Amino acid sequence: MRKTNKIFYRKIQLSFEIKKPILAMGSQTKNTLCFAKENFAYLSPLHQDLANPGDFKSFQEDVKYFLKKTPKIIAYDLHPEYQSTKYALNLYAICYTMPAGRQALYAIQHHHAHIASCMVDNGLKNQKVIGVAFDGTGLGADNTLWGAEFLICDYKNFKRKAHLRQIPLLGGEQAISEPWRLAAMWLYLAYKEKFLNLKIEFLKGVDKNKWKILKDMYLKGINSPLASSMGRLFDAVASIVLEKYEARFEAELAIELEKIAKSYKLEVISYEFGLIKDKDTYILDPLPMFKQIIEDLKRKVPREKIAYRFHLTVAEMIKMICLILRKETRINKVALSGGVFQNNLLLLQTLDLLYKEDFKVFIHKNLAYNDSSISLGQAIIANFSCPAIR
Repeated sequence: MRKTNKIFYRKIQLSFEIKKPILAMGSQTKNTLCFAKENFAYLSPLHQDLANPGDFKSFQEDVKYFLKKTPKIIAYDLHPEYQSTKYALNLYAICYTMPAGRQALYAIQHHHAHIASCMVDNGLKNQKVIGVAFDGTGLGADNTLWGAEFLICDYKNFKRKAHLRQIPLLGGEQAISEPWRLAAMWLYLAYKEKFLNLKIEFLKGVDKNKWKILKDMYLKGINSPLASSMGRLFDAVASIVLEKYEARFEAELAIELEKIAKSYKLEVISYEFGLIKDKDTYILDPLPMFKQIIEDLKRKVPREKIAYRFHLTVAEMIKMICLILRKETRINKVALSGGVFQNNLLLLQTLDLLYKEDFKVFIHKNLAYNDSSISLGQAIIANFSCPAIR
């Protein structure tokens, strides 16, 4: 509910002081704004999707409300196509011509913001943690799409220490609404052209002519951006196991995969996965897992069991990387954030494995794992790292 010139925001007490007032612009979907000043942060109501005219109008109204509080820093996401980013850049250009309203501008990496929001949610001061940020996609510091990230970070800095193997999103965002493309790409990487001859039900619904076009796009590097996304890995596995090829909304198939996995009650072991070290970065390779899933499907293993083993495999991936990073850095604190952790089964499996290894684990308490918490993380990171504050 709204009133003229006023919004109903959420007030969050901080365990540190904000040096200069900051307005953070949030993400593209599940957007919130965050205004931070003194010892408090204020979150706006949710703007579900800034591509929707109604949501974008509400976003603009809320920006105008917070601008009256005279922020000195504007923080925003790295992704140049986010409406929140475009609005921040345009706002800065306008303000820059008006010295009285001049503000500093600061870009924040998406997954660093996720982890910072979890740290704030747990009342942490500036300290280093192992951050595990799993979501759909967010622009990385190397200009590729990230989404399965292990960071060593505090409120000021982050270093990417591990991630899921990247695959091309065939057709860009179309791969989200047609997750069979993701599944076919993983199977192609695992089996090359022989994957089309695998005796599994999923392949009966794959359009071979369309796949040929998509493969040519990939080989020519056309509209096939690389992504290391855990959300997209869930989509790919769900498409194969559930024999579903389209999604009406993001994570629809992943939600269904979790649902059937929860119905499996017997003990299982995880699937295998690879680990590659590239200089000082670790890369998780799920290709061995895909091959074992295919063998299970060929042997008519119940899909509920396959779904459960997949979830457990992801949790084991998290445990392995956290153990490696703890040994290297002596950091024992782990923060989990990102929309994938809305999957309660994965969250519980992960907590169980990490607690058994004596990690101190921080999860969201009062805020959501999804992008609605991004703006809070942006504001706090800007407070500790923006050059204009020093």
